[in-house]
Amino acid sequence: METSANPAGGSPVALVTGAGVRLGRSIAIGLAEAGYDLVVHYRASREGAREVAELARERGRRAAIVGADLADPSAPRRLADEVRERAGRLDLLVNSASSFQSAELMEVEVSKWDRVMAVNLRAPFLLVRETVDLLRAARGSVVNIVDLSALQPWTSHPVHSVAKAGLLHLTRVMARSLAPEVRVSAVAPGKVLLPAHHGEAEAERARRRVPLGRIGTPGDVVEAVRFLARADYVTGEVVVVDGGARWGVGDQVDDAGGG
Repeated sequence: METSANPAGGSPVALVTGAGVRLGRSIAIGLAEAGYDLVVHYRASREGAREVAELARERGRRAAIVGADLADPSAPRRLADEVRERAGRLDLLVNSASSFQSAELMEVEVSKWDRVMAVNLRAPFLLVRETVDLLRAARGSVVNIVDLSALQPWTSHPVHSVAKAGLLHLTRVMARSLAPEVRVSAVAPGKVLLPAHHGEAEAERARRRVPLGRIGTPGDVVEAVRFLARADYVTGEVVVVDGGARWGVGDQVDDAGGG
């Protein structure tokens, strides 16, 4: 069974934010299958978080769910306290929660700017700061989930794009600051979950733009997260999981709607 390095013995623990839905859900379940006990964070998807926890327990893992709005600057500390109380350790933090809103750049309201930045950039920083003692004790790791907007200017989602680019650079800063005890890396998914409103025509157009000839799956991202969690000589890196879409046919700018 693959897990991260665990000098203290016992089952490793992973905290996954935004784990009640979509990509966060798949990551949490994939980590349970890899031998991690879970702390499952959610904001609004309580039932989804409960389902993830139950699936983890069916796989023989312990799991706790914790609700918090990460736009609240006090939420990361409360979430860290819950991890200490319920798990007593932390080997892996996956910052997957994200706010994804479209807008024209010159029409972005201050409140929308602040909320997206708070969830996508400030919260991951605060969560690492509040759990760093646990991560150091476990010689653990952090995996930040960005996306292709961290590497490309998505003008249809400008605040999201800027926040994810900031999170990618924060990944590198934290990797240097927290070494050698804690490793910090990122995963940048491409199209692994198409929007619910996309039909066959949109899916086919997306597929043609991927050199590997298929739309990705959440499992592709899970494999990247699990790799980074166990790769003891990798830090400060971003693993792009897009089937080569950045190098494919057509303009990839504004190609939103992936993970």
